Order: sequence, then structure tokens, then C-alpha cells
Amino acid sequence: MLGLSRRELLLGSAATGAAFAAGGLAARAANGPDHTLTISPYEHSLLPGTVTRDMMSFAPDGPPPVLRMKRGEKAVIDVQNTLDEASVVHWHGLRIANAMDGVPYLTQHPIEAGQSFRYAFTPPDAGTFWYHPHCNTLEQMGRGLTGVLIVEEEEDPGFDLDLPLNIRDFRLGGDGQFIEMFKARNAARGGTYGTVSTVNWEIDPVYEVPAGGLVRLRLAVTDVTRVGRFGVEGGMTQVIALDSNPLPGPISAENILLSPGQRADVALQVPDEDGQEVTLFLRRPNGDRALARFKATGTSANRQLADLKALPANPVPKPDLANAEVIDFVFGWSPEGDAPQASICGSLGYTFWSINREAWPGDVPGPLDPLARMKLGKSYILRLRNESPNAHPIHLHGVSFQLLRSNKRKLPPLVTDTALLLEEETMEIALVADNPGDWAFHCHVIEHQKTGLAGFLRIEG
Repeated sequence: MLGLSRRELLLGSAATGAAFAAGGLAARAANGPDHTLTISPYEHSLLPGTVTRDMMSFAPDGPPPVLRMKRGEKAVIDVQNTLDEASVVHWHGLRIANAMDGVPYLTQHPIEAGQSFRYAFTPPDAGTFWYHPHCNTLEQMGRGLTGVLIVEEEEDPGFDLDLPLNIRDFRLGGDGQFIEMFKARNAARGGTYGTVSTVNWEIDPVYEVPAGGLVRLRLAVTDVTRVGRFGVEGGMTQVIALDSNPLPGPISAENILLSPGQRADVALQVPDEDGQEVTLFLRRPNGDRALARFKATGTSANRQLADLKALPANPVPKPDLANAEVIDFVFGWSPEGDAPQASICGSLGYTFWSINREAWPGDVPGPLDPLARMKLGKSYILRLRNESPNAHPIHLHGVSFQLLRSNKRKLPPLVTDTALLLEEETMEIALVADNPGDWAFHCHVIEHQKTGLAGFLRIEG
């Protein structure tokens, strides 16, 4: 846990440069940032004829911006907090230095009202990622603080258009204003769903795409609760990457299971005829819901999916399964039910969930014990057992892992950072503990995370 004072973390302070030299802050302190995020109050029209008040964005004049970076190139991001409460920014899926991971008290102190923080890191992997707060998480994410982050490959794979799709719900009433962010009885079960589905903060938007062209649809599910199946219909499609990692071979884009935190890259061959539409659907038992449409425009470019170059694999180390140590984790309800501790980063006021029958006390300075200690460079198999009848997307910060096996289904050998653990499922995943630090380990249904289903793993040399 950090022992730095809040003042040491202020943007531009001498102490910051010394404390975070490994993150590159000292070298770039005199230069301008590559990106600037301003955590701001915001108003926006979501429902027709209404303006939703009390929203939050990473920009003072629009929805959260898409951040683009290059694999292997250093990025510097200045974050200014203009809210009247603390916040922090986590870069979901990026395997970066622990000091830059954006988890309150575990890796840095919260960015309090009126303060700034400079993040600096070099992304080792290409793909579709996203960013969000890890402080007052349900409230801030629920009001809009989720944005897409893209790390581009060194070599262009050959798309005509690259289209990020920030997929999320908002909990609004018929007047377009926020209703309660959660219900306790739902938090103790599957979570509280939003009422208005959006893509890039719009309801069923229509995007013009080049007729006969090749489009990279980057689906990022930044919702706080919804586990769903998504499908793209109306054109030739294939899923080429999941959770930022290329697939060994393309799979169908008709029925993609994604949970909060997960991403899918879909290669779309747009129909040739001007005006034809392709639709992204959310699959539902009572009828599919159109989330976004892609309208072919202009004369056909006559492109084929075969024209695309294969995405290069990210340099994730392969675990030595024969010599891997097995560590068990149990996810379930809290055996105690004690109230969480008060924190500058907020609490929902309940403790419903636990890992290994210990509920996370909340974002507090600690000291706290890790759920497990791992040796740097060693291979591990994590056995994840879900005791509950509810699904849990389990996210591990700082390290990517490989899916191995399940007691309920056949798993593809995917590399990921977020694994959807189905009800009463036991899943084994494997990793190399290659990134030192204290790494958050939690369910990405935010109500579950904020009511106990969280902790951290320690990788030490």
C-alpha cells in the first residue's frame, strides 16, 4: 500500500517526479501531455426532448473522448478533477506499471476535488481498452465516466474505417433524469440494470460507413451491470479479437457473449449497395433491441475480408502449466454482513459479497492483506469457484491470463483480463506473474465490487 502523502501526488510537484520515476513522470514533467482529461459535471440530451442533468464526463464540453495511442510508444495523460468529490482513472486491461494503474490507496491516493494527476505509461499491447474511475465507482460510472481507449498496431491491418462503440446503459426515468443508481435487493443478486441503452451516448445511432468497405467495429461494454449477447447482422462479419487479444481464428459475430469490462473487435465487410444497413443488436428473450446501425454510403469499394492483415499477437508470456502453482478462490455471498468502512471513495452501505469468504472493506488506506502472494516470473493456475447463482465478470488488473477449463463448458484458449464466471461455475485460468505490484482483483458488476467482491493480488520479487 502507498505511504505517500496526498501532496506528493499533486501534478508537477517535485515529490511526484521522484516517487513515480518508474512511470516516466520526471522525464515528461516539462512537456505537454499527449492527452488531457477533465473530469467534469455535464448535461446531455439522452432521451428525446429532455436534457439529463448531473451527468459526468471526461471533457467539459462533450462525452468522454476516445483516446488513441500506439503500441510501444509512451503516452502522457493529464487528469484534472473539477468535480466536488474525489476521483481517479483506471486503464482497464492495460499491463502497465502499478503506480499508473489508478486504484485509490492501492496504487495512488485519490485525486481530490480541484486536484490533478499525471499518468504516464507505455502500452505493451495493441487492442481495444477503456478507462473509468475506481473511486465512487458506481455513481461516477453510472453518470457517464466511461471512455474507450485504443492502442493501435504498428502496422495498419487495412481497414477503411475504425469505429469505437461505447456500449452502456443509463438509469433514467421518463423525464430523462437519473433515478436511484441501484436497489439493494438487486445488488445482492445479479445487479441493477439500466433503463436506457446507448452507444456512444446515443440511442440507436446511425453511422455512415463506406459501401463495400472494411470497418473495424470496436465493441466496448462499459456498463456497470449488464451481461448480454450481442450480434451484428446485415453484412459479412467476423470477430477478430476479444478483450484486446487477437483470436487464433475468426468466429461468428452473430451471438457474442460480453459482460461488463469486456470488448470485441468485429471486422465488417459493408454491403455494396448505397443505403443498405448493418445493425448491432442486443439479444433479448423478449426480442432483440437495435443498439446502432451502419449505413452503406457511396460507390462500392469492393473490399473483401480476406484483404485484411492478421492482427499480431500481443507479447503476453505463456505460463508453464507443468510447473504452475495452483491458487484457489471462492466467490460468493458474505458470511458476515458487516457494514463496509467509510471512505473518501464512497460506499453503498452494504456488504453482500466476498472472495474466500472475506469481504473487501472498501477503498481505505489500510494496511490490508492480499488475497494471494505471487512470485515475480512464476506461473500460476488460479482456480475460480463461483458459489452463487449469479454471474461474475472477474477482472484482474495489470496481468493478462489464459482461459484453461471449466466444469460447465468448453473454453477457447483465449488470453484476456476479464473472465465471465457463470453461476456455480468453476473455471481455471493461467498466468505468468510478470508485473510487480498490488493488483486489484474484483467482479466488474460494480454493485458486487462495491459490496465486498473485491481484493488484490500481490506480485513480489
